[in-house]
Amino acid sequence: MTNNLVIILRQSNLLSSTQEQACLEHLNASGASAPEVLLQLGFFQAEELTEHLSALFGLPPVELSHYDYQSVCNQLGLRELITRHQALPLQKNRSALILASADPTNLQAEDDFRFATGLQVEMVLADVKQLQGAIRRLYGRTLSQDNRSGLKEIHQDELANLVDVAADEVDNIEDLSQDSSPVSRFINQILLDAVRKGASDIHFEPYEAMYRVRLRCDGILVEVQQPPSHLSRRLSARLKILAKLDIAERRLPQDGRIKLKLNQNTAIDMRVSTLPTLFGEKIVLRLLDSSSSNLDIDKLGYSETQKQLYLNALRKPQGMILMTGPTGSGKTVSLYTGLSLLNRPEVNISTAEDPVEINLPGINQVQVQPKIGFGFAQALRSFLRQDPDIVMVGEIRDLETAEIAIKAAQTGHLVLSTLHTNSAAETIVRLSNMGIASFNLASSLSLIIAQRLARRLCRHCKQPQRLSPALQELGLNQQDGLYRANPQGCNECNQGYSGRVGIYEVMPFDDAMAEALLKGASVQSLEMLARKKGMLTLRESGLEKVKQGITSIAELQRVLYL
Repeated sequence: MTNNLVIILRQSNLLSSTQEQACLEHLNASGASAPEVLLQLGFFQAEELTEHLSALFGLPPVELSHYDYQSVCNQLGLRELITRHQALPLQKNRSALILASADPTNLQAEDDFRFATGLQVEMVLADVKQLQGAIRRLYGRTLSQDNRSGLKEIHQDELANLVDVAADEVDNIEDLSQDSSPVSRFINQILLDAVRKGASDIHFEPYEAMYRVRLRCDGILVEVQQPPSHLSRRLSARLKILAKLDIAERRLPQDGRIKLKLNQNTAIDMRVSTLPTLFGEKIVLRLLDSSSSNLDIDKLGYSETQKQLYLNALRKPQGMILMTGPTGSGKTVSLYTGLSLLNRPEVNISTAEDPVEINLPGINQVQVQPKIGFGFAQALRSFLRQDPDIVMVGEIRDLETAEIAIKAAQTGHLVLSTLHTNSAAETIVRLSNMGIASFNLASSLSLIIAQRLARRLCRHCKQPQRLSPALQELGLNQQDGLYRANPQGCNECNQGYSGRVGIYEVMPFDDAMAEALLKGASVQSLEMLARKKGMLTLRESGLEKVKQGITSIAELQRVLYL
């Protein structure tokens, strides 16, 4: 970054020589912009710095909210330039581009944007905090600003070292760095944006008159780019090359993977799925962060009672623990958290997964391969010949897998798995419908956890919510201290929410529950019995999170359909 602004401020007696030296050292070490460093070191407040720069350079500061900069930035697609220079295109016409910057001396930004767009560039002054907030709302936090995943910030020129595929899968697959075409640079940037934002999925979608790219962040799909529609085939071909798929096959769906090695300890696996649509191939990438740094049971959202029920079930030498819920409800993280607590040198743990999402050292993790006849049932049979103590099956999908899992739970093994059901009690019906006898369920089940994920309200900008008659009908009152999301968000969250929290329905399966099941109790009867023993339903757990100010009633309605 340029040092000119710091020097000019020193020459104008707005900085001391000691402060100037500290700024220059920090600039060289951090790579941040001069306005950012001046604020970080506490030499100015944002408004104060903007006033000084406006007076020095004769530039009145602009109000970013008066411009539709999002559509301009989406049209230009210059994410790397915008974040590198911390400069924001505000408006454009056929010949000129208005570019907002907090550093009027950054002439390199003016030159780079002129070269990239072919337009004359008019620089205007913007408040550094407003500018940072606008760029975060567009592209999310960079990894240097939000280190929740423990990943170092990655720049475009570092991508040459990112792609790495397991040695037993390498043929002549291309490296991301081998092609510097605009299509490759565009895809590289999308992958980086997705990692920086903590996205779970990337959608590349062709339509008749447009092409769009969307990211799923905190469970919500957000459009981030609209590249020209005529690039559809080239984008698909590039992604298929990276995923080692057949680029000539456009009529059938294909599945593959890309692996990004971010540093020595961290890698991101991407599952790639293609689907032929009316106007080309839709491609979805599922991002799987293989690090196990976030497996802390206290951060998942369990109440103290729910947590103790889960821990008690994990301490049992045998039985079955089931996680239920729709795709993307956090079942896998709950399972991995339990496994990480059980992972000790004196126990033998084996898992069958599709795919292996998080690498847990000390656990024998197996990737099932249904295409070659090695599915969950086959893996489970093999595990039982390997002297296991604890077994995890990624999902119980059929009667064969269910029968083997039940047998393992009845013969001295602790079994963990998942199912797709709407509530804990419905899990029993689902297994019965598969063909599992009630007496087998009664003798093997230990715990069933139904769960959902709701977005957390940003603690910096959440707003009090008035109590309406509809909220009173849900059992809420004014003393609960209700909050809602700030629609505009803030510099910390960009959207009113930040992160997600689990909502749980934890059903322990004790002797009374087993007896009721053997007597043919209905789903409603089993649920009523569990509630008498203190179980909170998903709805009740969610309302508790609302009362605690953790999430909003609107978010609860989205995930639970209240």
